[in-house]
Amino acid sequence: MSEMITPQLVDLDLSAESKEGAARALAERMVTLGRVTDLDGFLADVAAREAQMPTGLEGGIGIPHCRSTHVTAPTLAFGRSPSGIDFGAPDGPADLIFLIAAPAGADDAHLSILSTLARRLMRPDFVAALRAAATPEEAAALVAGNPAPPAPNPAPPAFEERGSGGGAPEGSGQSPVSGRGGVGESPAVQPFRIVAVTSCPTGIAHTYMAAEALTQAAQAAGIELTVETQGSAGFTKLTPETIAAADAAVFAHDVPVRDRARFAGKPTVDVGVKAGINRPAELLQEARDKAARGEISTTSPTPVEEAGEDQDGYGAKLRTWLMSGVSYMVPFVAAGGLLIALAFAIGGYEINNAPSVAEHFVWTEAASWAALLFQTGGLAFGFLVPVLAGYIAYGMADRPGLVPGFVGGAVALTIDAGFLGGLIAGLIAGGTVLAVQKVKIPVALRGIMPVVVLPLIGSAVTAFLMFLVVGKPVASLQRALTDWLSGLSGANAIILGVILGLMMCFDLGGPLNKVAYAFAIGGLATPNEGSLKVMAAVMAAGMVPPLAMALATTVRGRLFSKTERENGKAAWFLGASFISEGAIPFAAADPLRVIPAAMAGGAVTGALSMAFECTLRAPHGGIFVIPLIGNPLLYLIAIAAGTATSAGLVILLKGMRKQDTTAEAEPLADPAKVTIAA
Repeated sequence: MSEMITPQLVDLDLSAESKEGAARALAERMVTLGRVTDLDGFLADVAAREAQMPTGLEGGIGIPHCRSTHVTAPTLAFGRSPSGIDFGAPDGPADLIFLIAAPAGADDAHLSILSTLARRLMRPDFVAALRAAATPEEAAALVAGNPAPPAPNPAPPAFEERGSGGGAPEGSGQSPVSGRGGVGESPAVQPFRIVAVTSCPTGIAHTYMAAEALTQAAQAAGIELTVETQGSAGFTKLTPETIAAADAAVFAHDVPVRDRARFAGKPTVDVGVKAGINRPAELLQEARDKAARGEISTTSPTPVEEAGEDQDGYGAKLRTWLMSGVSYMVPFVAAGGLLIALAFAIGGYEINNAPSVAEHFVWTEAASWAALLFQTGGLAFGFLVPVLAGYIAYGMADRPGLVPGFVGGAVALTIDAGFLGGLIAGLIAGGTVLAVQKVKIPVALRGIMPVVVLPLIGSAVTAFLMFLVVGKPVASLQRALTDWLSGLSGANAIILGVILGLMMCFDLGGPLNKVAYAFAIGGLATPNEGSLKVMAAVMAAGMVPPLAMALATTVRGRLFSKTERENGKAAWFLGASFISEGAIPFAAADPLRVIPAAMAGGAVTGALSMAFECTLRAPHGGIFVIPLIGNPLLYLIAIAAGTATSAGLVILLKGMRKQDTTAEAEPLADPAKVTIAA
């Protein structure tokens, strides 16, 4: 530790008034000693870590810290503020500030030393000594763990009783402690046993501070505690025997617990890592209470936790759940959409009316092969909403959520709720299963909970809510919009084109999209100039969202994830084939930016198509039915204009998000040199 902190890295009169200023003042000392190579780059990394979770702790302590490629060696700087600095602790400002800098590839030995410091910060005597230190040398020695030896105390009386209660060495992966009596005492009742896991995103400070706080609370309460610290210094897994002997488990974590299935069947307290630091005794008592009530955890780690995704807040969880559904849905979109597009290319738009290939198929006729492709693609598309809903619920509640999710998705199709109905159904199903899992159940039913009880109750509740709560409003909205569109059919054609374009792009196959499309299809039953214009505008607008996403991922790929860039390649063909669902993966991942941009482009295309008086006699087909379009060149110009509008807007909005995320970190760094990915 003496290599990590020197008197030059100590400021006992820290004059900064903000956490950004404090970090900068201490980081400048690191730069002077050559421990940090790029001040602003390092401060940007500190800011990014601070944005994940405030680093202020109760008791007047602030521990800004990060891993950074701009750090040459593990370093610790200490500052003492006379007036205090707000680091987000619930009890007020911090006067003891520790800036911890770890290289991106720091070895376990160095990180173990830092974890030792984190544990010592939970000891009142250590904190009091830091507040009383008179010189930088004294403070550095205290932090390094080698202060000047104190004056010898008188030997304790021979009759003094000494208790046991030792634990594992500081910084180790496990920390067993016990409140059992010392030598010479009568045998005590078997202590209550708890196993705990602590972890935080960086794994440097909070992980070990929570472990130490829980350890001290366990000693005071007479609880036998063993802690697994899943931190940067590595960790030693709790043995199966230790877990089996435990009466309860406590998880204080801000990243998923690794191998959580080990703890299945234990009464469990699951909280953030700061709760483990701030209220450890309360958590241990809660674990005892749950064990006394017989509350056994019936949950297993969800796919989100198995994948190791950070769970920083509800918004992040919601996005991860939605992406779980989208990731399983994308193959159905790609396969079904391409099959339908190929069918139109081979057999033309009339293939939509072909008889079932199971009843009529001629091997030598192209139309039969086109019908086979079209009907197969249609069947694949029929799974989109159930798969979306099923795997959203799966991401939330694991396998018990699958059946309720699929049932809810099927109901969404039945009531014409479409894509948005599938999203709602998946969330309802997953939430229902999670709620049922928290109910105390008889021991006899625990074995059948995942395969019978949870799917049964989840399916019943989800279907009830979708049929009787969500379905009626959607049906009423559909009828109202159909009547409204009929009233607008004789009005200004350009306004009608704008409205239809907005509706086609709002929910990408959902109820509004279907209302607009049904309105256009209904007009083909008795075709006239106006109805053919409406059909052309509807199809053109429906092509815009996937084409725009494909263009945006091509022009500004860095704004999109790797998966989205891959989906963008397929979106070119899906958009050209009038498969609006090709944009669903993008809309589900970032609806607040993608949907408004798509609607703007759809409105432009719809208005231009009506203004150019383009017509269409086919109900589907995209660019493959260009020969059936009136004014085809102007029609393509309208589509290109809307695509460019949507792509430009989504790039602008996503770019603003990147800037906003960077701005959160900029108070600690020079804005000209900081870039943080969203």
